[in-house]
Amino acid sequence: MSSVSDEVIERAALWAARLADGQVPRDQQREFQAWLDADPAHEVALFEIVGSWEAVGHYAASAEVMALREAALASARRSFHRHTRGEMPRRRVLALIAATLAVAIVGLGGLGVWLSPRTYETAVGERRVVVLADGSKVSLDAATVVKVRYTGEKRRLWLQRGRAKFDVARDPLRPFSVTAANEMVVATGTAFSVELLHDQVRVVLYEGHVMVLDREGGAERRTVAVGPRRVPADQLLAPGRELILPTAPVAQAVTVAAAAVVAHTDPVRSLSWEAGQLVFEDEPLGVVVQRMNRYADRPLAVGDQAAANVRVSGVFRAGDTTALLQGLAAAFDLEARGGPAGMTIFGGEDTPPPT
Repeated sequence: MSSVSDEVIERAALWAARLADGQVPRDQQREFQAWLDADPAHEVALFEIVGSWEAVGHYAASAEVMALREAALASARRSFHRHTRGEMPRRRVLALIAATLAVAIVGLGGLGVWLSPRTYETAVGERRVVVLADGSKVSLDAATVVKVRYTGEKRRLWLQRGRAKFDVARDPLRPFSVTAANEMVVATGTAFSVELLHDQVRVVLYEGHVMVLDREGGAERRTVAVGPRRVPADQLLAPGRELILPTAPVAQAVTVAAAAVVAHTDPVRSLSWEAGQLVFEDEPLGVVVQRMNRYADRPLAVGDQAAANVRVSGVFRAGDTTALLQGLAAAFDLEARGGPAGMTIFGGEDTPPPT
């Protein structure tokens, strides 16, 4: 916590003392939220203290800790009422934090409400850029959800829907991980994007290096078949390349691993969505539809295998489904039919008769 001032550390410890007792008192909740929102460093300081609690949590039931609890809580409460936002000597700050740790080991329940992962999301057709507490930047595509939780030892993010690009502030001692569909991408300082499709996770590397693990919290690196050998995917994932990881139930894990591939990509085109354009280069229609639906007022769907087999190349304005459908009709003789849920694209012998 060397980059955080004594005053911030003090206030973080004092608020933690309140939270450890179950919840922030109602008349102080607005003040506490305002303190969190005033500076990203405040949340970082609070998370780092919680990280220390978690590290010693297995001692929570010991007689010594239980004996210290009441005395520590009483001390922290007195300090909370006695001190203002003025500076406090570093020795006093550290002593207060040490006391608060003992309190918090048995009082983490109240903190869970306030320190659950922070959610950043965009609506259909909306894009957003978020700067995190450490200076890392997250660019969210439309219809995207990213959850973020920072602690003293880890920077953890979860892509739950959509696509996001991550420009990671360098911190070798605190890895930056993004999990999508149980695939984990770990970095310390780099730039990459992660996209979650219905049956794939796609990772594009723009700068630096990442490690790709086969599951959240696991230690096994994702591998790709190169001739008769299997090679860790991150060894092949150089800047300007894309890792495509098909997702499937656990029972199909061997098949999924065998199907993972690393391909070349155009970094500029792959980020065209940040400027409101969608560029497709020999993409399956299913992928095209999923990306377009992040911007579409009326969602599209693929209606049959003949349509699913079509591969699309072209540049479209994000959300311009009319231009896409006209292009598909002209180039592939596909037909779109409207319904209460949106538009469905058909082609070939499976096309239903007009209604």
